[in-house]
Amino acid sequence: MSTETPAPGLEPAGATVIDPNDPDDLELLNRLRARPEIAVIDRLVEQRRNLEELLPRPDESLLTESYRWVHYPWRRTLVCVLGPQAFRRVRLDRNRNLITIEEQEHLGALRIGIVGLSVGHAIAHTLATEGMCGQLRLADFDELELTNLNRVPASLFDIGINKAVVAAQRIAEIDPYVDVQVATSGVTPESVDKFVDGLDIVIEECDSLDIKLLVREAARTRGVPVLMASSDRGLIDVERFDEDPGRPVLHGLLGDADLSRLATLSSREKVPYVLKVVEAAKLSARGAATLVEVGQTLATWPQLAGDVLLGAAAVARAVQRVGLDHPLPSGRIRLDVDESLTQLVDPVTAESRSPAPASGDDRSESVCTDVVDVVAAAAIRAPSGGNTQPWRVTTTADGIELAIAAEYTSMMDVEFRASAIALGAAIFNTRVAAAAHGMRASVDITENAGHTPLQAVCTLTVGDDTDLADWYRPMLDRHTNRHVASPAIPIETERLDILRSVAEQHGARLVIVDDRDRIDRIAGIIAESDRIRYLTPRLHAEMVSELRWPDDEHQETGIDVNGLEVGQAGLQAMEILRRPEVMAELATWNAGQALGDDGRARLRGSSALAVLVISNAESLVDYARGGSALEAVWVAAQRHHVAVHPVSPVFLYARTDPELRELAPGFAPTLARLQRAFRELIGLEPTESEILVLRLNVEVPPPSVWSRRRPIAGNTG
Repeated sequence: MSTETPAPGLEPAGATVIDPNDPDDLELLNRLRARPEIAVIDRLVEQRRNLEELLPRPDESLLTESYRWVHYPWRRTLVCVLGPQAFRRVRLDRNRNLITIEEQEHLGALRIGIVGLSVGHAIAHTLATEGMCGQLRLADFDELELTNLNRVPASLFDIGINKAVVAAQRIAEIDPYVDVQVATSGVTPESVDKFVDGLDIVIEECDSLDIKLLVREAARTRGVPVLMASSDRGLIDVERFDEDPGRPVLHGLLGDADLSRLATLSSREKVPYVLKVVEAAKLSARGAATLVEVGQTLATWPQLAGDVLLGAAAVARAVQRVGLDHPLPSGRIRLDVDESLTQLVDPVTAESRSPAPASGDDRSESVCTDVVDVVAAAAIRAPSGGNTQPWRVTTTADGIELAIAAEYTSMMDVEFRASAIALGAAIFNTRVAAAAHGMRASVDITENAGHTPLQAVCTLTVGDDTDLADWYRPMLDRHTNRHVASPAIPIETERLDILRSVAEQHGARLVIVDDRDRIDRIAGIIAESDRIRYLTPRLHAEMVSELRWPDDEHQETGIDVNGLEVGQAGLQAMEILRRPEVMAELATWNAGQALGDDGRARLRGSSALAVLVISNAESLVDYARGGSALEAVWVAAQRHHVAVHPVSPVFLYARTDPELRELAPGFAPTLARLQRAFRELIGLEPTESEILVLRLNVEVPPPSVWSRRRPIAGNTG
């Protein structure tokens, strides 16, 4: 009888392998066959035929290896199978050469421990199926329930059975020669050392935070690597304690949290620590939302079978790398299927990414015919103040031309600076769209070209820029989100640093304000600026003209009032606020302090404020450069699940006192004071100019509506 001596604290849970050449085994076999309730399955002939048909033909030792019988007591069944070497050779033949025979032999000797047999069940099954273990130690104290069958590949027959035993039995029905041992009491402080001793890899998939740390401490002490799959956004963790035994457990995300103290905390008290481990801000939108609902409308954390299987596949690849000494550093990665599916590429279009043709093969007409239209469509998706879309787009044989359309200017578009920023954002979109379609966009910008203050000629040529192409889908998805979080949720430093880095890469500086005192003071400044905008007739008229109500005829420009996220009460209030005669009365009384309340509340409800600035802005070309940086930062923010709402105080683009007087003749001194206070709070240098203020939020709902665009024909000249 083939048995393995289990590690202390573990017990065998697989099937019984019987060798009929052993007298004791033969006696057992005969007793089992004599029992009427035992079914006998003999498919040895088919298995031998499978063996003989292998290429190359197996050597004689495999062909003549004696067969075995396997007793599955939970199924009351005896099954005849090939001997251990021949069985493994046939069963894993379809792995070649994704895993070579030599690699199979090496991986088949691995001793792997798995703690937590919900997600761990799928991982154990995958490893055993791929032949990447010789011994499995499975630990779980819990029994299978009906609610587990949404993701655990078990059956109704297994309900009430220990989860580790269920996994062991399923593995035995695939390969009875895998040594599977179970710890049906789970892992405890008393048993963890014996469980980890002698293992090559530990896979941790339990729910308890203190056990997560307990297992890792034991693994780190013994230099055993730890792997973990979390089912939200395909999160995979690798901790190579074998290569770096001094590294902190869980990547140091818990800081200096004390294991002994964690074990005494209630579930509620552990929440802050759990949030650190899962990096809650990086959860998928639905994952984050369900986290909030656990204990309210959800009994426990939800998981999907597909996500669990994705994690199992990823862990199997990690085991393969560790087992074969292939490079695999410590760290974590998200294999986000949903995100990947938003980046589907048309294989026909992708063919345009092929190398440039040899001399004499003129591809200019065929390359640009369709791509030019795509690039033009991307350009007009750029943001602009009030969604005025202040540009003209002209398609050419080898690219597009972008020009500021002076007829779309406004009072706050001082000297066309806001229009230049919008044009710069359109240029960024042009370059991204071109890269996504196997092209490069060379941009030549000229001021005062013909009848336009600023013109950009974008010429397309064949060329690859994979990094830029990766921005295409997120760029198309960029939008304004005016929702307010209550209370505001801080944004972790890592994400803010990414945004700063993107700004720097595009020649700008992003000033982040995330302390509540400064946010409140800035909110007060911008609220007063909003009041001036309401009380200055032309500024008020232009602001109202930007709004689009449901019954308005022209909806392709401006801002849909439903996108203001003010609710029905707010929309009713706007019916009054958009009346010029009401504003005139308030101006006469020097009143209307409440006019800035909405803006103040929105800013105070921000997770952070960001001000994009550039240095030495002397020309519209410089502001266009700032616009490209703005679009890059905005898209990057959304890629990292940060909602963006642009804010434009009246004084934003005025650089001199005469420009302030032109903006609001009756309030120029006040605007000058507000501008100085704003720049001091932000900490701007005299040589720096503001591009835009961004209100940043996390964990807010998606926008109710997106801004529309004029059709290409309406944007072209």
